[in-house]
Amino acid sequence: MRLTLAAALALMPIAAIAQDDPRLDAVAARQGYFKLLGANMGVLAGMAKGDLAYDEAQATQAGANIKALSLYHAPVHFAQGTSTDDLGDQTAARPEIWTDSAGFAEKFAGLAAAAAPLPEALAGGQDSLGPVVQSLGGACKACHDGYRAK
Repeated sequence: MRLTLAAALALMPIAAIAQDDPRLDAVAARQGYFKLLGANMGVLAGMAKGDLAYDEAQATQAGANIKALSLYHAPVHFAQGTSTDDLGDQTAARPEIWTDSAGFAEKFAGLAAAAAPLPEALAGGQDSLGPVVQSLGGACKACHDGYRAK
């Protein structure tokens, strides 16, 4: 019993240090960013599929959120040492992000390009949602295919 308690107490500082790993902060920041994108994309996709009732105000807000998020420079949160090779299943960021940084930057810029026409595209009402969702989904898929672990 004493040995188990002593071992547990000895390991506590190591666990505390691991939780203060700044790499995990970068991972948490980018995961939060992508959750925001996904939540807003879910609204548009749900309306486009008919799973959610069309609501112009909600669609417009989701589109505005996606456009704003596309302008945020999220790659700053892809710090060295935060790939799946470094952190295992704590992240989905494949090492190709760093070995092909130009390709990653190009794919990530595709999100901003797909989101740029959102306000005008959404002004077309529910009929405009399908093409908008396809364009955004294509930009997401282009990046996920090469840079995100499944």
